Amino acid sequence: MAWLGKHRRRTVGLVAVAGAVLALTTCGRGGAGGVGNSADREAEYRRVIEDPHPRPGAVVEAAGAPSGVVVAGDGSLLLTYDAGNVEDGEGPAASAWRIVGPGGRTVAEHAEHVDAEAVPAAFRGVGGGFVRVPPGEGTGGAYVLDVRGERRKAVSTGTPLRTRPGDVLLAELEPTLLYRPATRTVAPPFGVPDDAIRLAVDERGTVWSLEQPLTEDPDRIVWQRDGRTLGSRAVPKQYAGGVLAARGGSAALSLTRAGGVRGLLVTTDGGAHWRTVFGGGIAFGGLKGGPEALVLHLLSDGRLLVGEEGGRYWLADDRTNRAFQELKTPVRFTSFTVDGTTLYGIADATTATYGLVKGEGLWVSHDGGREWRRYEQRG
Repeated sequence: MAWLGKHRRRTVGLVAVAGAVLALTTCGRGGAGGVGNSADREAEYRRVIEDPHPRPGAVVEAAGAPSGVVVAGDGSLLLTYDAGNVEDGEGPAASAWRIVGPGGRTVAEHAEHVDAEAVPAAFRGVGGGFVRVPPGEGTGGAYVLDVRGERRKAVSTGTPLRTRPGDVLLAELEPTLLYRPATRTVAPPFGVPDDAIRLAVDERGTVWSLEQPLTEDPDRIVWQRDGRTLGSRAVPKQYAGGVLAARGGSAALSLTRAGGVRGLLVTTDGGAHWRTVFGGGIAFGGLKGGPEALVLHLLSDGRLLVGEEGGRYWLADDRTNRAFQELKTPVRFTSFTVDGTTLYGIADATTATYGLVKGEGLWVSHDGGREWRRYEQRG
């Protein structure tokens, strides 16, 4: 397939299978896919972003790889694509989304002409489909897409919700918003500390927050449920808190100092006991991207994944998260995440370009990174 050039932004969210027809190629440790070529790539790319009514398939081709993918409760996937102005990051652009059913067929898709400076569309996967993350500072702009692509209204309110099992963190900060699937309600969570700078919500409805006091006191992790504080833990004195992740009674916080990630603060029993990880096989000194580039995920089996965008990754041997093994990725991933126990990565350019990168596209591993499979869309 002749993939077109693309305009990349930093990506978050799940990366997964795309397209109506997918070809699967398998690669062991360290393998890589080829790089396509097209003499008229730049001209076609320009045509797509200048088209007032672009076709979804054309935007997918122009983008080259999704900017974000999320998973619904039935296994359906929603992929978002963005193609922007390569020369200066301003001017015309195009965006699209595509819903792929559990069997791999495209069931719905949509594309539109946008401005390159507009906030890219982002979604969260929920039990019945996908929720649009509000693009502004309030709750406006949130809506629901069911797994058939039908748009449903979301109820937006400024009244805080006491968290329950099944609530989904829709936006972490500025604003902090929850989504409640049972009532299709978007609202701020109740009782989050005013000085919270990080937030995570697990499937049990526990809200984990990182507080950064205005005093000389250390940063502190606080966990709450139904608006009631369950406990708190101070961050070790010489460190500041960084990225926060939580799932299934486990939580992990990166520890930073002097502009770099130096270790982790981890609990595996709901906050009853905490310990620090400064090694365990993780080369913290080899993390070059800084605290904001850190990737931190908890798998559904309790294992912790640690790494950084465009760099190295380590996966825990078991749910105790005491020993880690470095993953051998087939190519350099610019985005990396998990769904359940499945690992997903995306290879793409990190700056706006009409060219392609080695192994560009979507990669997946079901066995802890021992084998990676690359998906490519044909036609």
